[in-house]
Amino acid sequence: MPALCRDCLTEFDLGSRCPACGRPRIVRHAELWDLSIAHMDCDAFYASVEKRENPELADKPVIIGGGKRGVVSTACYVARIRGVRSAMPMFQALKLCPDAVVLKPRMALYADVSRRIRAMMEDLTPAIEPLSLDEAFLDLSGTARLHGHPPAVMMARLVKRMRDELGVTGSVGLSHNKFLAKIASDLDKPHGFSVIGRTETQEFLRPRPVRLIWGVGLASQEALERAGIRTFEDLLRWDQRDLVARFGGMGDRLWHLARGQDHRRVTRDSPIKSISNETTFAEDTADPDLLDGHLWRMCEKVSDRAKAKGLAGRVVTLKVKRSDFRTLTRRQSLADATQMADRIYRTARALLDPLGKEGPWRLLGAGISDLVPADQADRGGDLLDPDAGKRAAAERATDAIRAKFGDDAIVKGRALR
Repeated sequence: MPALCRDCLTEFDLGSRCPACGRPRIVRHAELWDLSIAHMDCDAFYASVEKRENPELADKPVIIGGGKRGVVSTACYVARIRGVRSAMPMFQALKLCPDAVVLKPRMALYADVSRRIRAMMEDLTPAIEPLSLDEAFLDLSGTARLHGHPPAVMMARLVKRMRDELGVTGSVGLSHNKFLAKIASDLDKPHGFSVIGRTETQEFLRPRPVRLIWGVGLASQEALERAGIRTFEDLLRWDQRDLVARFGGMGDRLWHLARGQDHRRVTRDSPIKSISNETTFAEDTADPDLLDGHLWRMCEKVSDRAKAKGLAGRVVTLKVKRSDFRTLTRRQSLADATQMADRIYRTARALLDPLGKEGPWRLLGAGISDLVPADQADRGGDLLDPDAGKRAAAERATDAIRAKFGDDAIVKGRALR
């Protein structure tokens, strides 16, 4: 059976240890040389980078996140053993792991390391679909002749380079489609390499819970459980038409995934679907002036990002979270797309005002979606708001001044609240 040493990259057939270096870190599978769709996920990426920067943190539990009122962005595996998880409230994480070293995220540093990993991926294939700074799909179909080795070897070489040159590790999932490759990459973390072949797909999936499906959250799990669906085997009992009738478009997707079928291609540079910004307050607040100031600053950041990317949105979204962690989301479709901070803010403020009595709030966020190119946005005036054109012109003049003299050259009064 084909086997690969993950330490020295020797390819062999027999033995439980590498015949070249004698180490046991091998991956063995009947279809190892035949599969070409991979998912690479860095291991506790932010925390790994911080430990690389400060070796004294190597054996300590490290949490990347905000203050006591924030949430966990990433936790190293030492902290995860204690029960700490991403998106967990910080106060809960610190109860589980009181001796943790808590660090604020350094996104510029992580982005730099991510760019270097992306460059290593580019050496393997142009078919790369990033999902975030620390994970991506790769399609290495047809690259064996170019590299002189099958995709499995090249993926092992990638994570070896990451470890040797950048000081971070990653886990690889290799399969015949994206759905299974992503599942595989999570089977043997950290620093793992797992394979799901074509012939074993049904046997592998059958007993496993449907929560493995990417995008099936708690609400979807509850809806599936009400229908008696907890595992892939449960899904296989359903007729395709009945699943669609019960769950709509998701039902058709579930029917195919239950059979290990995923025809999505690895798509390079997938389009951005939304632009947003949010903040978690140090203390719950219902102060309208404080909320207004934060909302303006967030809408301004959303606007700046949209302008930098040459995009605009047809939908404005407001997100708030109460002290009991219940999240409320409100959306407003616009007559035409916008990238203007003033218009995003006024729409979001109109969504926030009716929620005033439901606070206080621990989190506030705003964003735009249903994105289009900027040249399709903010074209005409607003009959219901005759001053909108003047405010848009003033905003563009402000943008020009800030571009020349810095972001602090002009600051709106409400931003100071």
